[in-house]
Formats: sequence, C-alpha cells, structure tokens
Amino acid sequence: MRGAYRKVRAVKNRLLNLVDPPVIILLYHRVADLPADPEMLAVSPENFRLHLTFLKQQFKVVRFEEDWTQLKKSAVAITFDDGYADNAVEALPIIEEVGVPVTFFVSTGNIGTDREFWWNRLEKILLQKGRFPASFRLDDSRFGRTWDSATLEQRHSMYNTLVALMQRVTPDRRESWLNQLEQWAGPVESGENFHRSMSHDEIKKLAASPWASIGAHTVTHSALSALTEEQQRKEIFTSKQELENMAELEITTFSYPFGRKQDYNNISVRLSQEAGFVKVASNFPGQVHRWTDPYQLPRHLVRNWDLSKFREEIESFWTR
Repeated sequence: MRGAYRKVRAVKNRLLNLVDPPVIILLYHRVADLPADPEMLAVSPENFRLHLTFLKQQFKVVRFEEDWTQLKKSAVAITFDDGYADNAVEALPIIEEVGVPVTFFVSTGNIGTDREFWWNRLEKILLQKGRFPASFRLDDSRFGRTWDSATLEQRHSMYNTLVALMQRVTPDRRESWLNQLEQWAGPVESGENFHRSMSHDEIKKLAASPWASIGAHTVTHSALSALTEEQQRKEIFTSKQELENMAELEITTFSYPFGRKQDYNNISVRLSQEAGFVKVASNFPGQVHRWTDPYQLPRHLVRNWDLSKFREEIESFWTR
C-alpha cells in the first residue's frame, strides 16, 4: 500500500513539475579530508568535484539570490553554511574550475580568529584519546546531569547528547558548559587546526569570485528559537553588517543556523524581512516553487557521497 502511494505521489510531482518547474537547493558545509567528522559535515575534494561536474552536465545551476519565477525548466542551486576556511581554500578553486555559482552563508563570530565552532570545541574536548575522569557533572540549574565518561564510547554518547542540548541554549549558557568541560578534561592536545573559520582575506577572496555569493548566517551560530527577540535581532543584523564591511558588498540573503523548523520562529522570519534579506534558507527537504515562502526555502543536505550515491539522491530530491 505504501509503495503504491509513493508511486502515485511521484507521478503527481512529475506532472506538477512540468507546469511549475521547481528548484532544488543543495546544502554543503565543508570540502575537506578530515581525520574525524562526527557531524558528517565534510565532503572530500574528489567527491565535490564529481558532484559539481555532474550537476553542470545534467541541470541548469542557478544563483541562490536570483529571481526563479521565470524559469522554464527545473534547476539546482548550491549553498554552503557556516564559513569554514576550507570553503575558500578547497571548495572555491573547484567551483571556479567547474564553473558553477555557489552561495556561502557565513557566521561571523569566528572570522579572522583561531576560535572554533562550539561543536568542534566539544569534539576536541570529549573525543580525544587519553585518560578521563569516571564521570562528568554538568552544573546547570535546568539541564544539569551526570554522564559516565571513562571510555571513548561513553564520551561519544555524552558528545551526542550535549550537541543536541547546546543547540537549544543561549551562547552564554553554552560557553559556560564548554568552560566547565575544559576545566574537567584538562589540557587538550594541540595540533593542526582543521576547523578554523575563514580569514578576512578569504572572505574578500569569495567576494571577488564571479562564481561565489555571500550570505549571512548569524554571529554565534545559535538556534534563533532559543533566543529573545532582541538577541535574535543582534545575531541577524550584526552578521549582515559585519559581512558587508568585510566583503564590501551588499548582503541580501541569509540562512537560519541548523535551519529545522524548531530552530527558528515567526520572530526570526519577521526580523529577516526587516533586515532587508530577499531570500532566506532553512534546512528541511523540499522543492522551491513559485508559491514557496522566500523566507523559509527548503534545502537538501549533502553528505560525502560517491558519484553513484549522489546521482541516486539527486533523483530522489525531485520526488520529495
């Protein structure tokens, strides 16, 4: 029964697409070969080149900020979130080599510093090798609890739980938790910084490329729904202003951190409109049609798929 329903839905979608060609928006985060990637954010340079080449050969690739209402056939838009340095170092040369437009949504809080995103700090604390105390007690009036932490398996479980919790709290609260963890774990092994954000010069490099566009993505990469209206306003407006100063161009697009429907709210949508953004990207699957809310555009998350898997996933996106 379920299989028959899916077939009917697929046929309806194909007929609809002939009348109103949709746009599929793809979401990448990183292009890098990493020693560890617990959030599965990185696509290898080899796979990324294969992805872009396939897309250019098979589809019309459009810019995120363009008006899509007059498209005569289905198209694909490519986006990145966060603003890791490898976006400029690894991804941009491949983008320019293949020749497809890409939009980079950048969180500004770590630009030009050695600070890492909070989930990378958490990974570095918990998932390193070595001896750890038998347990960790989080001191917090609302979320306080104790985890077993002696084994790497226990710390992986602890990491997964804390990532989910940290997405739901304010930056100050999250910073307090990280400080507690750093004091508890002791010195963290130094080494190559695989997780730095872009420098100011790398932002300018993106801005100068004819194939790259830049959008805002808040300052601290916090779920906006966890913040007050004033905090949301600061995150949204400040990131826009800082990027405009760095890139020396107008920033007209934005993406919600994490981007699921529980990660932002009506206040977030209204403030995005007030900030002057013309399009805003979310992070849940779907197609963009003429009637789609431009302040809640769906995107499909891309993992480190080989070409065969990537083709299979792209085909499925047209029927969802």
